[in-house]
Amino acid sequence: MTKDNQKRKGNLKYSILLLLLLAILLITSTYAWFTANQVVQVSTLDVHVEAQNGLQISADATNWKTVLLKEDITGATYPGVRNQIPAILNAVSTAGDVTSGFMQMFLGALDSDDDGNQTLTAQAQADGTGNVSTGNYIAFDMYLKVDTQSTIVLTPNSGVTYAGASNRGLQNAARVAFIVEGNSSGEAQASEIQQKYEGTKSIIWEPNYDVHTAAAVTHAEQTYGIHGLQQSGASRLDYDGVFAAINDGIKLEETNADDNPTYFKAVDPDITTPQTNTSDSTFIDLEAGVTKIRVYFWVEGQDVDCENSASGSDMALNMEFKIQE
Repeated sequence: MTKDNQKRKGNLKYSILLLLLLAILLITSTYAWFTANQVVQVSTLDVHVEAQNGLQISADATNWKTVLLKEDITGATYPGVRNQIPAILNAVSTAGDVTSGFMQMFLGALDSDDDGNQTLTAQAQADGTGNVSTGNYIAFDMYLKVDTQSTIVLTPNSGVTYAGASNRGLQNAARVAFIVEGNSSGEAQASEIQQKYEGTKSIIWEPNYDVHTAAAVTHAEQTYGIHGLQQSGASRLDYDGVFAAINDGIKLEETNADDNPTYFKAVDPDITTPQTNTSDSTFIDLEAGVTKIRVYFWVEGQDVDCENSASGSDMALNMEFKIQE
């Protein structure tokens, strides 16, 4: 972006458009991951980032662009790069805790005890090092640059929808999280901001909180004992994410913060949007200069919509950000 474009007279706002299309196809026919592990096939991943008038984006804090694509992310080669774009996803769970700039994720496995009760164990996961195509969730870094302090909002054009021939509701179990890792002045060396992983808090976005499939309603009742759940116009449903490794199996019906507060914690997303959203959502305040943000995308195993009938779903995630006027 040229200097002339950045300063173009009469423009009252900056905007950024992040169009992240994730077509996710489940290749197994199982129940939710707390009943049996979900396996998710990522068939395509298109990243399209568009910036205008002073708001720029980069995959490496060196090559600033108006459009950022998937190959820019996977092609970033600076020392310490950590971009994880796997071809296969498993449903995971998190309470959103952050350690040393990375979000704590847990992959569950199911077994049975001597009485035939289904029991859950869960093991901590680590983000890949370098550019990797393995892992159980998507995680990558992006860099935003602004000339002055700016408040960023998530516009109503943002959301997670199904993309494909059949709508089986997997998009209702999707989650997105962001971690602000640090900021450097516009004149700072790229290597300074590239190495920052100083975030201590995740910003979790839960889309489609007010809709559920009929199968999810049944799953909520039979598996989690949640009765009276509506398919549309529902109130946001609380869920408890895993925040510690579970080595000894816990009965499925006790996988919650009330019965096992040592392993589960109530999740209170920072951004929640209904399926049909008409309002801006406050995202973050960007300081002048370059800000590093780590992005996570996953299928939340503790969500009642992560169940057997969601197999074969495709999802499209659209995120549009703009600077608040």
